[in-house]
Amino acid sequence: MTAPVRVVLVDDQPLVLMGLATLVRSEPGLELVGEAPDGRAGLALLRRAHPDVVLCDIRMPVLDGLGLLAEVAADPGLAGVKVIMLTTFELDEYVFEALRHGASGFLLKDTDPERLLEAIRVVADGGSLLAPSVTRRVIEQFGRVGPRGRPHPRLGDLTEREREIVAWVATGRSNAEIAERLVVSPDTVRTHVSRAMVKLQARDRAQLVVFAIESGLGPPDQPLS
Repeated sequence: MTAPVRVVLVDDQPLVLMGLATLVRSEPGLELVGEAPDGRAGLALLRRAHPDVVLCDIRMPVLDGLGLLAEVAADPGLAGVKVIMLTTFELDEYVFEALRHGASGFLLKDTDPERLLEAIRVVADGGSLLAPSVTRRVIEQFGRVGPRGRPHPRLGDLTEREREIVAWVATGRSNAEIAERLVVSPDTVRTHVSRAMVKLQARDRAQLVVFAIESGLGPPDQPLS
């Protein structure tokens, strides 16, 4: 029997916590192992409970979501913990920084319950949340105004095709969407993405997006919409 996905919730809004807790508890295959009202209390909880996935608000008192992410990234004991950031705003200024700091993705707080539950499973399985259209809009926005000019030191190890596909990944498109654009099979795209992740030592697809944007990669002569 497959072990349940262990989930921790971190949010300073009691009603949000209550709603998320009710949702997680009601879902087979998920186990709620704790709740915390701020990032500092959340970190203490993570170190005790060692969950698989954390749903964490970006904006909180005491220690915000970015601070929690930085602490998680610096703690080898939390290496297996995946963090999904929650935000109220489609274009939250913290989103790109959250991806840079190691978030596996993010969701709006008004996300449909079914999508949120699926997101937990996707991240627990090693995926990242870069498919929803709102995520794409945020990636595009921060791709234009976010930090650039810091090419990845191993960018030169990528083949021309791998660079092209990584650039498309940075637009938030799925493998199937990229395959349609490039007139290749999704398996071909998946293979190139996997090889690029290994070469750039990206822990997941979200970090690959960050590397692409910071390196100034973009799909050639194609609109981002």
